[in-house]
Amino acid sequence: MNLSKLDLNLFLVFDTIYHEASLTQAALKLNLSQPAVSHALARLRDHLGDPLFTREGRRMVPTAYARTLAPSVRSALNSLQSGLKGPTDFAPEQAERSFVIGMSDVVEAMILPGLLANLQRSAPKVTVTSIRMERHEMAASLRGNRVDLVLDVALPVEADIQHTRLMLERLVVVARHGHPQLEAGPLTLPAYLDANHILVSSRRKGLGLEDFELSRLGMRRRVGLRCHHYFAACRVVSQTDLLLTIPEYYARMLQKQLGLRIEPFPISSPPELDVHLYWHASADADPTNVWLRQQVAQAIIDAAQPA
Repeated sequence: MNLSKLDLNLFLVFDTIYHEASLTQAALKLNLSQPAVSHALARLRDHLGDPLFTREGRRMVPTAYARTLAPSVRSALNSLQSGLKGPTDFAPEQAERSFVIGMSDVVEAMILPGLLANLQRSAPKVTVTSIRMERHEMAASLRGNRVDLVLDVALPVEADIQHTRLMLERLVVVARHGHPQLEAGPLTLPAYLDANHILVSSRRKGLGLEDFELSRLGMRRRVGLRCHHYFAACRVVSQTDLLLTIPEYYARMLQKQLGLRIEPFPISSPPELDVHLYWHASADADPTNVWLRQQVAQAIIDAAQPA
């Protein structure tokens, strides 16, 4: 296709319809009439040879081709928008900004204390909102600027989602002091497999990282409780005979508070929590996003230092 013969504003209309799923809402957002939006969509359909959207009730549902095209269009529009802003320095001491970062509760506990302490000193008017990010929504949220950064385990991502490893944290097992399967000494693999366990996950079903490692070895454990948060799981451990497999940093943070006993994961190559930082390619060189990524990375480094 020859782009010189195509009005690039049509892609802005396409992107807005895709994310609003409505011609009416797209027209409002673009400050255009609905007939003008419909006409622009018709022109783009003719150029691309695909209907792009079909109407289902009040919703405009993208075709398979439109779903394939949408990430590239959003990335190109974001890159153009960033370029039009021009290179600007970010002055954290003067900035009045609010950032949204997606992360789990265990990562929150690790980085938020140090991150906020640093921000209070260097960027006192900056605020942070930490949200729980569903993995299937991560890419779209980054593309749509609904979230600035995401911290999660290593995931397969498309080319417009940038990422780097932040930490590799080994998993350990926590139990209450006086646990019957630990009276004879350190936790053994047979005792681990014989116990009841807690699995922390936001999903209703599915395996945890430790379960994948055990299944690779042809083993399986019993899960007696599935819950959302590590802190709640640790409290249950402190009052029951259930075991919990957990990142070592978080276990040591709560060890004294809840009276927990920490044991190595009882296999020769224990699993590790591989945490990555994700951002959109359009923000790769943005001074503000670069600064924020540096603050998060420094918070991880500070948290990993021995007390």
